[in-house]
Amino acid sequence: MSEPTSQSSTKGADAIDVAIANGIDFDGSPIPAEKLDLYHKVMALEAGRQRSGVSNTMRSRIVRIGAKHIPQDELNQMLETAGFATLKEKEVAFFYGGK
Repeated sequence: MSEPTSQSSTKGADAIDVAIANGIDFDGSPIPAEKLDLYHKVMALEAGRQRSGVSNTMRSRIVRIGAKHIPQDELNQMLETAGFATLKEKEVAFFYGGK
C-alpha cells in the first residue's frame, strides 16, 4: 500500500481529480476499478453535454459549493449583489433542508 496523501494535497479544487487520476484515495488505499470505471463513464457523458452558458454554470457551482460553507441568507445576498438569481425554493430545500 502506498503512503497516505499529505494533507496539503487533499485541499483545493484539483485534489479529487489528482487522486482519481492516480487511482489512490487520500488514505493511500486504491480506488476500486469498478468505482473508477463508473466515474469515467459518467464523466464522459457529461463531457459530451451541450452547455447553456458560463454564467449559469458559475451560479450552479457557487450555489452547490457555497451552500456547504455559507449560511443561506448570506449566500442569497452574495448572489444578488453579484447579479445572479437568488436561491430558488428547490435549492433552499435541497441544500439547506428547507430552512
